[in-house]
Amino acid sequence: MTLTLALPTGRLFEETKSLLSRCGMSVSDEALTHRQLRIAAGEITLVLAKDRDVPTYVEHGVADAGVVGKDVLAEQAPEVYEPLDLGVGRCRMVVARPRQSGGKSYRDRSVVRVATKYPRVTTTYFHRDGIPVEVIPLSGSVELAPLLGLSDVIVDVVQTGRTLEANGLEIGEVLFESTARLIVNRASFRLENDAVRGLIRRLEEGVRA
Repeated sequence: MTLTLALPTGRLFEETKSLLSRCGMSVSDEALTHRQLRIAAGEITLVLAKDRDVPTYVEHGVADAGVVGKDVLAEQAPEVYEPLDLGVGRCRMVVARPRQSGGKSYRDRSVVRVATKYPRVTTTYFHRDGIPVEVIPLSGSVELAPLLGLSDVIVDVVQTGRTLEANGLEIGEVLFESTARLIVNRASFRLENDAVRGLIRRLEEGVRA
């Protein structure tokens, strides 16, 4: 049985590619050069997709398994199994604020305006503390929002923090740490249990290597 594994393009790709190589599932440079989105890697078929699309492919059974960041899983809450933390793509989900805030906490506002690519995560986080929030969904460059007066703060993932610093922002709170996870389609886990467990074991060995 050939399993289909969905891989995220973007920030997670290179680290995931290196992990797969350690597990004997190398991604062909020739295939990448020709921008192939479906690649044979031994007994595994790899499918390249945007990180936010990976849970959809897995949940609907188009892919048996996939690799995606915990940040995306927290936002989408897909109906999938999450058997393994791969330990790559480490970042933090944070609230970031302008450095020159005058000492006043954004939590003291009657309503906090938050620009983010993660509206579900943001709403849950602020409502948990009883803070009224106006969520402003953006698809990219959320650091601009406070600079242009669109929001008071942002919620976003941060790796080094250099982009925040370059745009006059600083971390106010850390919501959670995020790493890449292996996710598995529920039907595939039941029907192709041996093959799926074999994939999990190989990835576990790669994580420990």
